[in-house]
Amino acid sequence: MFTQQECDKLNAQLKGTMIEALGIRFLPSDDDVAMAEMPICAATKQYFGILHGGASLALAETLAGAGSLHLINYDMTAKICGLQVTGNHIHMSATEGKVIGKATGIHIGRSTHIWNVDIFGEDGKLISTERVTNMIVR
Repeated sequence: MFTQQECDKLNAQLKGTMIEALGIRFLPSDDDVAMAEMPICAATKQYFGILHGGASLALAETLAGAGSLHLINYDMTAKICGLQVTGNHIHMSATEGKVIGKATGIHIGRSTHIWNVDIFGEDGKLISTERVTNMIVR
């Protein structure tokens, strides 16, 4: 979904945001999947050392928002608003390294987009799956 050029532009816009604080970086992909990575680090761990569920939800909402922005051709007059995000944590995460998020559009309408986001460890194991609904306000 994202070209390297799009990733470079998106990643440059993260300065001073929560997305930057969590270390989220967009990744290029040749298919219809939006991808990003996030480190498992002090900013993203819970108190006993594994990935915080809230960090997973933040990664999912970030990916779905960027995917929606891509699908509306970066129309900056439109606002992408998250309506709902839910998550199911499947396995405990690693305590170091990074996770990879993969967002797939389930419904791409004129005013709503629904995304499924799967988050994997570096070993390819599914850690969590999220569903994100975005509203496109024009």
